[in-house]
Amino acid sequence: MRFNSILPEFYVTNFKKSLDFYICVLKFKLEYERTNPHFAFLSFGESQIMLQELAPGEQEEMKLKYPFGRGINFQIEIKTVQTIINSLHKNQLPLARGVKDSWYKENNTLHGCREILVMDPDGYLLRFSQDIGEKRTE
Repeated sequence: MRFNSILPEFYVTNFKKSLDFYICVLKFKLEYERTNPHFAFLSFGESQIMLQELAPGEQEEMKLKYPFGRGINFQIEIKTVQTIINSLHKNQLPLARGVKDSWYKENNTLHGCREILVMDPDGYLLRFSQDIGEKRTE
């Protein structure tokens, strides 16, 4: 297995709940898991993340308050955001932000992305991004 050069690790308060969310709802793949402390290495396409359960007292010691990860979101490429929308709906879970088409300019080209924001059980934000093509600007 090749590890990405940047690999976020999310501290979680309820390992089972978080693992179920990532695997059953978002369809991440469990690459491997450890106990003591509870830890999982997950992948989604070419994206990779790690989950580790906070030990008793660590949340207070590290001054973590819900929602964790304030001010940052993690972009994950996906063929179609509708897949995640359907799974969230099926599991009666909301989007943190609905569908948004964004265009990013590079020289004379606009690159299009269809994006959604999903919040995990501890408040980390995941931005699923679907390529919607390019437009030339003159």
